[in-house]
Amino acid sequence: MRNMNKILLIEDIENAENKTLTCIFEEKIKEIDCVTPIKAKLEAKSLGEFIQIKGHVSGKVRLECDLCLEKFDYSLDFDIDEVFSKGNLIGEYENSDKEYEIKDGQFITDLNGEKEIDIYDLLYQSVILNFPNKKVCGINCKGKEYLSEENNSDPRLEVFKNLQINPKCR
Repeated sequence: MRNMNKILLIEDIENAENKTLTCIFEEKIKEIDCVTPIKAKLEAKSLGEFIQIKGHVSGKVRLECDLCLEKFDYSLDFDIDEVFSKGNLIGEYENSDKEYEIKDGQFITDLNGEKEIDIYDLLYQSVILNFPNKKVCGINCKGKEYLSEENNSDPRLEVFKNLQINPKCR
């Protein structure tokens, strides 16, 4: 086990015992409003033409409520299971006349011959994808009341108050 920099070399995985590396990541991701560092314990394993990265991610980020627009803290706690193709596997499928159906668990990231995996980017994407679809600060959010107050109306929308629609024009 070792602390990880942001790049994982495929050669290091291939040369590791059992072709498996266990790595620890613990830092804030600049592009995300992190309250605490994002912690990840990852296991990278060579599977022949593929590299599999599995692990657990946790941390706390600050999101904006979709209803009241106030900031709130959101706890992250999820698993990662990603597969990377060492070769140009996707290019082979794109140049083929055959059609392929992608099933659950078959999403593969093509490294296009790259010799490294950007763990920072992998974690950034995984964190973003694990945000809730509807970001709400709490069950008792009074967002609708807050947004319906007259003093919160957007002056840019005033132009639409006098808009008339002629139903005969289509």
